[in-house]
Amino acid sequence: MAEERAREGEAEQTEVVAKGKRRKYSVEYKLRILQEVKACKSAGEIGALLRREGLYSSLLSKWREQREAGSLAGLSAHRRGPKVDAQAKELARLQRENQRLREKLERAELILEVQKKVVQLHGKTPPETPTDEEN
Repeated sequence: MAEERAREGEAEQTEVVAKGKRRKYSVEYKLRILQEVKACKSAGEIGALLRREGLYSSLLSKWREQREAGSLAGLSAHRRGPKVDAQAKELARLQRENQRLREKLERAELILEVQKKVVQLHGKTPPETPTDEEN
């Protein structure tokens, strides 16, 4: 009975499998593999090369297309995610700067108001300063 429970306990444990990682291939590696494939003469050599390197034939097709199109940049690893738009980046920077300057202006106006109240409390009238409405 005790042995059966121990076996059941072992069976209940689940195996945790590590998550696979996406492989990244350098331009040099891709070009080297394409050269090796080109050098293959007899039947089955390409398949053996693919098995040895752990590659799929679809990758060879894609790499050949990229090489023939002359897009060496296409042979390098692509960054995943949305493309960064230069105008959107500049707009975001300007909006942040605008917000920072607005906050600075509000602080300056608050300081001026406090200074006016302090002068009034001491019984002196401050010299008139032009405001935005008067201009």
